[in-house]
Amino acid sequence: MKYRPLGRSALKVSALCLGTMSFGPRTSEPDSFAILDAALEAGLNFVDTADQYGGHLGVGTTEAILGRWLAQDPARRDRIVLATKVHEPMSDDVNDRGLSARHIQRACEASLRRLGVDHIDLYQMHHIDRAASIEEIWQAMDRLIAEGKITYVGSSNFPGWSIARMNEKAIAKGNLGLISEQSLYNLIERRAELEVLPACSAYGLGVITWSPLAGGLLAGASPAAPGGRRQSEDAVRAAAARTAQLDRFAALCGRLGQSPSAVALAWLLHQPAITATIIGPREIGQLTSVLHVPELTLGGETLAALDEIFPACGPAPEAYAW
Repeated sequence: MKYRPLGRSALKVSALCLGTMSFGPRTSEPDSFAILDAALEAGLNFVDTADQYGGHLGVGTTEAILGRWLAQDPARRDRIVLATKVHEPMSDDVNDRGLSARHIQRACEASLRRLGVDHIDLYQMHHIDRAASIEEIWQAMDRLIAEGKITYVGSSNFPGWSIARMNEKAIAKGNLGLISEQSLYNLIERRAELEVLPACSAYGLGVITWSPLAGGLLAGASPAAPGGRRQSEDAVRAAAARTAQLDRFAALCGRLGQSPSAVALAWLLHQPAITATIIGPREIGQLTSVLHVPELTLGGETLAALDEIFPACGPAPEAYAW
């Protein structure tokens, strides 16, 4: 496994980040434990979750599963970089959501209880909150850092301008600011290249990509899991609309002797500012099939071919202005 600095911090994380959104609602607790064991054994030291994850089992379920896995062997906590998120609604209470200082404080304490740990390595804002001022957010985050409850702060789904504003405020106070952004980015969805990736590069944020396989569209012809996203009506319609494009991609992957999933993940790790890409296996086979990806090198000719199949947006503002 290869490790990279998380943004401008000295913290090293694995190039593959284990996403846990399926743990509980789609993957049973025993199977989740098995995936976590296999990931740790393979050298993945980066685990990402969120307080809202749990699906029909209820918010907080996934964090609680992780907490029970950590409790089985206390040594595991020191071996992983643990990331979770705050923002999404946790109940019907009007204040049990968002990025108010009150909610950030209470949500962090609740996550710590569910996870059974005394600190969170990377505490990420799951989305922007237009009602919360930057000063209020940093007041809450600075307090949690001072209390030793979190170590680093990251954003998720933030636009470039918001990343810039958040870090300018932190810089003015002599603080570290955001060190990472978790963003939607893949061969099909490349709009992050316009503003988000340049902002992250400029401010030294490491980018953690989510949905690297575009909801399964880039997974190729492998069988879809029963009830999975690739069997949904929207996914079937999206695949049909891109048949020619996906066929060209599959042919390229065939010439490389690699699965489409592996190539799509490897492409991300070749892009500027990307620290890690999230993989969300529902079973061990999906994990083991991509463990070699950080070692996979795509040559210039292959990268150019991928750009031809999946055109880049181009830099901002040239991509949309003269």
